[in-house]
Amino acid sequence: MWHRATHLLARLLVLVAVCTAPAQAADKLRVGKAVPFAWTFTPIDVGVEVGIFAKHGLTLEVTSFAGDARLQQGMVSESLDIGIGSGPGMAFAAKGAPDRAVAAMAGAPMNMCVVVPYASPLTSLDDIRGKKIGITTVGSLTDWLLKRVVAAKQWTPAEVTAVTVGGFDSTKAALKTGQIDGVVIALELGYALEAAKEWRVLAKLAPFASNFHTHVLFARETLIASQPALVERFLRGWFETIAFMRANKQRTVEITAKVISLDPAVISRVYDEQIGMFSADGRFDPAAMVVLRQSLVEMGLLQKVPEDDAMLTTRFLPVKF
Repeated sequence: MWHRATHLLARLLVLVAVCTAPAQAADKLRVGKAVPFAWTFTPIDVGVEVGIFAKHGLTLEVTSFAGDARLQQGMVSESLDIGIGSGPGMAFAAKGAPDRAVAAMAGAPMNMCVVVPYASPLTSLDDIRGKKIGITTVGSLTDWLLKRVVAAKQWTPAEVTAVTVGGFDSTKAALKTGQIDGVVIALELGYALEAAKEWRVLAKLAPFASNFHTHVLFARETLIASQPALVERFLRGWFETIAFMRANKQRTVEITAKVISLDPAVISRVYDEQIGMFSADGRFDPAAMVVLRQSLVEMGLLQKVPEDDAMLTTRFLPVKF
C-alpha cells in the first residue's frame, strides 16, 4: 500500500511539473512591409491576428517602410529577417543586396490604378495623352506601369509627362493644386478617395501587365543558410493565411480595414477585386518572370536582364501547409 501511494505521488509530482513548466518560447522574426498602406501587405497582420503564425511557433515583429529601397536598407543593416516587397525589388538582390526572393506573393497588379480629381473632365486612359501623371519615383513600379500604358497606346514617351510626387500626402496636394492631372496609385486609396468625392478611379492597370509578379517575399541570405526551417515555417504561415483569407471574407475585411484605416465598405470592394492576385503556393510563373526581368531594365534599375538565381531561390517551393 505504501509503495503504491508513493508511486502515485511521484506521478502526480511529474504531472504538476509538466503542467507548470514554461512553454517553449516561439521563434522571433523581424518582418518588414515596403509600405504601410497597401492592402496586399495585410496578410501578415491577418496571420498574426488569427494566430496562424503563432501556430507555427513564430512571433513576428512587423515594421513598415517608405518603399522598397528603405525595406532593402533594413535587410542590409540586418534589422530585418523577412521582407514583403515588390517584384521589381528583386533588382536590389541582383545588385548585391544580402537577400533573395523566396516566394512569389502576388501576380498581375490588380491593386494599381490611375486616378484623377473627382471633377476631372478625363473619362478614359485615352484622355491622359498630353497630360501630367504622377508617379512615386523614377524607376518605380508606378513609373513602369505608366510607360506600359504609353507603349500600349502607341504614343511617344513625350506625349505623357511623368511627374514624381512621392508619398500619399504630397500626391493629394499635387492633385488638389493641379500640378498633375492624374496619378498612378494603389486601388484601395483610389476607392477610398472616390467615396469621399475627392478622386475618381479612371482605369485599372492589371491589363497592362497581365503576366507579372507585383509582390514577392524576401528573406536574408544568412537566414536562408543558417535557419532554412525558420523560413519554411514563415512561408507555411503566410500561405495558410492566404487560404484563410480566401475562405473568410468578413473576418479578413474586419481586420484589414483597421490595419490600413479605411472604411470596411471600401475594403470589401478591394477584397473582391484583389484576393485573386495572391499566390496559393509561392511558385514563380515563368511567363511572369520573363516580363519582370525585362522590366528591371526598362525601369533603369539594371543595365542588363538578370538571371533568376541572382535574385531568387526556389528551394522552398511549392509551399505546403
